[in-house]
Amino acid sequence: MPSASLLPENDSSSLFTTAGMQPLVPYLLGAKHPKGVRIADCQKCVRTGDIDDVGDNRHNTFFEMLGNWSLGDYFKKESLNWSYEFLTDKEEGLGLDPNLLYFTVFKGELGTKTADSSAEGIPRDEEAISVWTEILTKNNISHDLSGDDEVIKPGVRIIPLGAEDNFWIAGTTGPCGGDSEFFYDTKPEAGPLEGKFADLVKSGRIIEIWNNVFMEFNKTPDGRYEPLAKKNVDTGMGLERTTVVLNGKDNVFDTDLFVPLIEKINHLAKNDDLKAKRIIADHVKAAVFMLSEGILPSNTEQGYVLRRILRRAIRFIDKLGMPNDSLVYVADQVVKMYADIYPEVKAKQDDINKELMAEDFKFRATLEKGLREFNKLGADKKITGEEAFQLFSTYGFPLELTVELANERGFEVDQIEFHTKMKEHQDKSRAGAEQKFKGGLAGTGEIETKYHTATHLLNAALREILGVHVSQKGSNITAERMRFDFAHGTKMTDEEKSRVEQWVNDKIQKNLPVILEEMSIGQAQSSGAIGVFTDKYDDIVKVYTIGNQELGLVSKEICGGPHVENTGTMGKFKIQKEEAVSAGVRRIKAVLE
Repeated sequence: MPSASLLPENDSSSLFTTAGMQPLVPYLLGAKHPKGVRIADCQKCVRTGDIDDVGDNRHNTFFEMLGNWSLGDYFKKESLNWSYEFLTDKEEGLGLDPNLLYFTVFKGELGTKTADSSAEGIPRDEEAISVWTEILTKNNISHDLSGDDEVIKPGVRIIPLGAEDNFWIAGTTGPCGGDSEFFYDTKPEAGPLEGKFADLVKSGRIIEIWNNVFMEFNKTPDGRYEPLAKKNVDTGMGLERTTVVLNGKDNVFDTDLFVPLIEKINHLAKNDDLKAKRIIADHVKAAVFMLSEGILPSNTEQGYVLRRILRRAIRFIDKLGMPNDSLVYVADQVVKMYADIYPEVKAKQDDINKELMAEDFKFRATLEKGLREFNKLGADKKITGEEAFQLFSTYGFPLELTVELANERGFEVDQIEFHTKMKEHQDKSRAGAEQKFKGGLAGTGEIETKYHTATHLLNAALREILGVHVSQKGSNITAERMRFDFAHGTKMTDEEKSRVEQWVNDKIQKNLPVILEEMSIGQAQSSGAIGVFTDKYDDIVKVYTIGNQELGLVSKEICGGPHVENTGTMGKFKIQKEEAVSAGVRRIKAVLE
């Protein structure tokens, strides 16, 4: 499959596509995939929980995830054997040294009862241990099992770990199971690998390059783990981390995927700071891919994340003494690197540069306001942690900038209180992020299914009443409401909103059939089907048609989400709010009553 968009389609569980599994949610839950039961892809991803860790040896905001999937087909034995073969085969695989590979398995410490109420928890994955023992024995590699202390020492190759490390679930409910992760020793010249497993990972001595998740359970809302009728395998291999190993490096920023960006930054920088250079390279790359998909800097959701990483990059650009327009110079290098792989970044290059320059200008104006606010502080030659945090949260002042300015004036900054405030802020943000994942693989319940279909009717209504220039720019669905973003240059009048409501409700009342067909992307477009992000679709797509020749054809769209079989089951459509999102993009929030 080609990569799906960074903007999740028919998924309210997260702001960005964070893993290769997200576009496959319907198929992991049992829907038939048009390509069959064995799938492979390279998925663009953005993860925001590790932004503060960027600059170390392994964390990135934007990354590419290589994945292969068994949808009810092969399982543990085949998956682990083939994975080992791919990693170690010198002719057709990656040719890695098998003596530098280590494997974790689920040790079975979940304390919630399974479907069998007489059993407590899910047992240790003896099948995976047995498969690894067989593989390593066949290849004449020592394969002792680590004990409960989770320590690696000479001879140990298999490490059982608990649920926090080796049991995977997307949220609080849904398909899940134990996994087996593959780690590689990046510094064998340092001597035999020995020590606490977690410490070896943290130090960068070993790095994870692959994860095979065995989805054999479904976690129910009441906490039970029921066996799935069809067991799936979900693998993920980060391209960046794998390249670390193949390039013989110990961090992602010294690989082919970042060296051209670091070289560009070195050319522009007057000062030297390795972490600053890494942060700029990571953040600008992520920003280019976000902007290429139409995400614009703002104070909410995806736009807030984009604004945050751009402003963080600008601060480090200034720290390195780089020119004010360095964002564009680095972004141009990103485009050069990826243009042949992701043509959308090249196609949007002018728009990307325009937004980068605009955000740079806005932030520098904000910094001036922050400096004026800073100059009001320190009457007693002290800046409280609360004041330092307000400078950070309101004006984008990182702590190091506040400390630097304070030192110039002979002031002290209460950094302990600042970090306390920051932790409180991060805890709230993390709780909010976790809420975005509540319900596990979201968007498949009865009410969400109705809302998925309602987006098709709303799209058709807007094109009918406002004009065919209307195109979908995104959607977000929860069990409480639907949100629909669309291209339109002016605010809708009350009359227009009323007409749209009436149009949608008329189609609901007509009990129109909703028909699913599978066809090639060319056939879909030739038949008049419309779709969002059509460059991401595979050869075979799902097309949903609402209506028929007898009752009237209402809508025909390419879509992977769940839909009702008949519009008459949906209820009454009501627009709650219509507002601007950005220049040329409007948003409708609506409910089904």
